[in-house]
Amino acid sequence: MHFTDRTDAGRRLAARLNHLKGQDLVVVGLPRGGVPVAAQIAEALGAPLDVCLVRKLGVPFQPELAMGAIGEEGVRVVNEPVVRGMGVTDRDLAAVEEHERGVLEHRARRYRGERQPVRYEGRTVLVVDDGLATGSTALAACRIARARGASRIVLAVPVAPHDWSARLGGEADEGVCLHTPRQFHAIGEFYADFGQTSDEEVVACLKHNRAAHATSAAPAAGSASKRDSLPYDRSVRIRDGGAALDGRLAMPRGAPGVVLFAHGSGSGRKSPRNRFVATELNRAGLGTLLFDLLTEAEAVNRDNVFDTALLARRLTQATEWLREQPDTQGMEFGYFGASTGAAAALWAAAEPAADVTAVVSRGGRPDLAGPRLPEVKAPTLLIVGGRDHLVLDLNRQAAARLSCEHQLAIVPGATHLFEEPGTLESVTELATDWFRRHLAGPR
Repeated sequence: MHFTDRTDAGRRLAARLNHLKGQDLVVVGLPRGGVPVAAQIAEALGAPLDVCLVRKLGVPFQPELAMGAIGEEGVRVVNEPVVRGMGVTDRDLAAVEEHERGVLEHRARRYRGERQPVRYEGRTVLVVDDGLATGSTALAACRIARARGASRIVLAVPVAPHDWSARLGGEADEGVCLHTPRQFHAIGEFYADFGQTSDEEVVACLKHNRAAHATSAAPAAGSASKRDSLPYDRSVRIRDGGAALDGRLAMPRGAPGVVLFAHGSGSGRKSPRNRFVATELNRAGLGTLLFDLLTEAEAVNRDNVFDTALLARRLTQATEWLREQPDTQGMEFGYFGASTGAAAALWAAAEPAADVTAVVSRGGRPDLAGPRLPEVKAPTLLIVGGRDHLVLDLNRQAAARLSCEHQLAIVPGATHLFEEPGTLESVTELATDWFRRHLAGPR
């Protein structure tokens, strides 16, 4: 069994955990890679999402091999067989632990700020990671959950060695794993995409979950003033012929316009990076529509991911759908495209009947819009990482073909996915300023 990415693993794992739905449950992801998996499960089960801050203690000269783990509540786990077998001294172990304690404290501030952890006492705590190898971090997470008063602990991972449950020593009350191969070398070998999860993605997952629960907790009646101060946030379904495209429409009170997101490389409405940007646009008072440009069946065919005409048609259809909705009629619309989705955004904006107010491209492939570029009329911002050399060159060439108001913004030190600290925030600031400048108000 193999997984496309962590989002795919989370969806498939959620299907096996449906028996937990309706319980007094909190889903806990292990940063960083376990959080996108946990986010999918939390959404499927309608549960709050938190992080369990655990740090692997890697062997000094082979850091991917865990010789133990540390975590919140003073939890410390040492894998003595690994320590002895690798010849790690007490001084080596202490040095690694001191370093990881510093990282742990930094991430606690980064992910939670001044907020306290979600309450565990008396609840079922579902601990989730993107896989289990030695079991040290999972063991530490279960002990943290127990120390915080969890009444029941369930550990869920997409993949683990065949003897994984024995490695936990009964710390979890229930274990769920989709794949337990006998030949197991590394978690990443079971993923097509096992790229590093960034801090920004973790923060985006947590923010999205908090926003969803804040909205669902809004008073149903008799408290109009309180209800009106909350975002309007609901699931939607947009039809294009026989295809039904799922999405999420968020409308802050008094929003002058809506930004439609065109995802790239086959990702969809749950893209952590785009959700991060969307959350900040909502905070700035702008509406957002995150939706899947392809159905699950269509996304399996990689040719569809690069079918710019198809993706642009879907974006146009979503725009027309918004124009017909009572709460978005008369508003201005903008497009935010990432990777191949940026080409779709520019293609759609170049249509003769297009009435789009602004376009932003993040790490986009505007070259895929080809001859359509000179026809784009909407003010366009191209954002590229300074270390994304190939895409930067393609964007410079595309900018030369644009006849509309346009700007090329380079984020120093950023690579294609803007995984470096602070780079996704820079993208968000640039996009927010661009859309707020051009989506001025109702027409």
